[in-house]
Amino acid sequence: MKTSGRNRLPGVVTKVTLGTVMAQVEMRVGENRVVAAITREAAEELDLKEGDHVVALVKATDVMVGKDEPAS
Repeated sequence: MKTSGRNRLPGVVTKVTLGTVMAQVEMRVGENRVVAAITREAAEELDLKEGDHVVALVKATDVMVGKDEPAS
């Protein structure tokens, strides 16, 4: 699979919730949980289900970075 997205997070689908128009896809990426909202049509075309190995592709103009302050 070739894409223009450079932020690729391999993970495993943990839950797929299908709505009328949209679908919520939850993935485990390492120790992290990533949740994506995609169209129901896309989720069905990909035949996404729990346990599937997937890649979350992140392409955004805004990315926030946070850092905990050290304890004094």
